[in-house]
Amino acid sequence: MASKLLDRLRRTLFKEGEIPSETEGIDNFPESSELEDDTDCISARLGGTLCFEGDGTQESGEDAGEGSGPESDSDFLGESMDNACSSTDTSPVGLSPKGSSMLTRQLQESWRSLKTRSVPERLVFEVTDASVVQEGSSKYVLYTIQVLQSGSFDKTPALITRRYSDFERLHARLRRRHGDEMEGLCFPRKKLRKNFAAETIAKRSRAFEQYLSHLHSLAGLRRSPVFLEFFYLGDLRAGQMLMRVGRYQDALGALINALRLQEKLGCQQMLQQHQQQQQQQQQQQHQQNSPQGVHWLFNLCSLVSCFQDLEQLEEAQEHCDRALRDIAPSQEALQQQQQQQQLQFHPLLIPLLQYNVRLSWKISKDKRQWEALLQEIQDLGVDVGNQPNLKEYLIKEVLEDSEGDSKSKVKGDDIT
Repeated sequence: MASKLLDRLRRTLFKEGEIPSETEGIDNFPESSELEDDTDCISARLGGTLCFEGDGTQESGEDAGEGSGPESDSDFLGESMDNACSSTDTSPVGLSPKGSSMLTRQLQESWRSLKTRSVPERLVFEVTDASVVQEGSSKYVLYTIQVLQSGSFDKTPALITRRYSDFERLHARLRRRHGDEMEGLCFPRKKLRKNFAAETIAKRSRAFEQYLSHLHSLAGLRRSPVFLEFFYLGDLRAGQMLMRVGRYQDALGALINALRLQEKLGCQQMLQQHQQQQQQQQQQQHQQNSPQGVHWLFNLCSLVSCFQDLEQLEEAQEHCDRALRDIAPSQEALQQQQQQQQLQFHPLLIPLLQYNVRLSWKISKDKRQWEALLQEIQDLGVDVGNQPNLKEYLIKEVLEDSEGDSKSKVKGDDIT
């Protein structure tokens, strides 16, 4: 039956005695020359993408999660489908139940092996745009850098915009604090001319990608407050200034971007580790003065305030809950404080508890856990009525960096 169908198809496509020539096959595929022309465009488009994996491979943000080797998901599934089609051709009944179960086990084993061999998540720094900015008599290049996780699809990439002087300031501060680790690290120098040429901007963009990747690859620099604040502190200060003038929707964008950067940089984990060390040393939580811990809690509280003013109560309660889980004392800590007669809590604990109880009531969410903690603190003799106002605290708080600098680089024109 199959041979008859094949013979009928041949007679339909070709006349008897006529064989297609090689030249006709070439004319039917004119795309070969166009493909060669597009190759340079593709390589140029991907040339500025950087991923600092251990083997030094490069990958684009769109292709970061796709396999390219013989062990990738797509290749394995394609091979399985080919095997299934070939077995159907040779047998009129197709795959037997036994063969189907074997194929299913092969797929499961492949998924398990791929899961165990998954690439560890690391940060990728990619310059996605570089534009020349003219401000009066001054002229500079503004670099837009995307920060995202490699090893998995990142649904929440974050962006920063920095100029050459910002990188230069970061380099100088790191050299003062981490001279040994910064020794031998090259930094792109300024040129006397052609600073705004396309070639210079492209090379400098690539250099900044490699520079940030190298800094993040070193554990001592990756956790340095100077390195961390380079990414998120500008957005945090911008969000605070926008809140001061009542522009909560605009402040929300800056604060969310800052929170994404803090999450990717591991600021929450640093706060938790710092708290654990303090508990082991029998110190109180309110004594912590880590800049990253202060900035992390300030951002969460700012998001609570902005979401509440914008009537997005579920989002406000969610971030309030996150902040409380970072600063709420455990039952053991409460009992220890009561025994030592030293009732000292984080200054934002009670205001956040009161906020969370009200927000949870409005959105019909279970609030018994935080109500019980608030009642327990009140039973210990703490005046829960005379507490600082959360919004007032956020507006008046001075956001200092690790070197004690509280000057904001956000200009008044940016918020008017």
